[in-house]
Amino acid sequence: MNLLAFDTSTERLSVALSGPQGAGARLFVHEGEGGREASASLIPVVMGLLRDAGLSLADLKAIVFGSGPGSFTGLRTACAVAQGLAFGAGRSVLPVETLMAVAEEARHVHGATRVLAVLDARMDEVYAAPYAYDGQAWHREGPITLGKPEALTLTAGYVLAGNAFAAYGERLPTGPQVQALPTATAMLRVAPALLAAGADVPAHEALPLYVRDKVAQTTAEREALRAAKALP
Repeated sequence: MNLLAFDTSTERLSVALSGPQGAGARLFVHEGEGGREASASLIPVVMGLLRDAGLSLADLKAIVFGSGPGSFTGLRTACAVAQGLAFGAGRSVLPVETLMAVAEEARHVHGATRVLAVLDARMDEVYAAPYAYDGQAWHREGPITLGKPEALTLTAGYVLAGNAFAAYGERLPTGPQVQALPTATAMLRVAPALLAAGADVPAHEALPLYVRDKVAQTTAEREALRAAKALP
């Protein structure tokens, strides 16, 4: 199945393309700096991978993107590019939760099948959601939450996976921990099950999954946070 996937929800730009199936099947991957550069570099990277694979946008089954949660600018970039490419090629769009991609990356690299996926949300908060793998697909077992890292609880049998360890350290729950990002290759692996379940949508219906409705802290909130961090 020819699929294109990309994620710009974190400081990394992750793009992957699965080529024709069969003995000569290949995977084309780009991992690089994201952030502010992603809006300028995403489309050239995508076109470069398609060229390397000898495919056009019309050859794709669907265009997969990391819908969120994550960086506001990153989510808007990924959604807009996915919509534009899919609309022009007459393809559908498959939004994938970034936290599900984190869970899949933890399974692929470390064998985890029950994951509390956590991403740094900045502003002294984290995005989190629990996922379980049934051998075929991932299922979210609770709502996506946004809150303080110390408010999280790690249920027995679950692995904590994500990118929040360096920022929040001991404020996160104790237990098994796995560093993982929402990679485009993880999205390609979960895509077939999601497509089979009918999770893809027409290009014009694709939306980012923001979770947070506030972009930045006020001056007073930033000062209060600095004061709290300065306490012994």
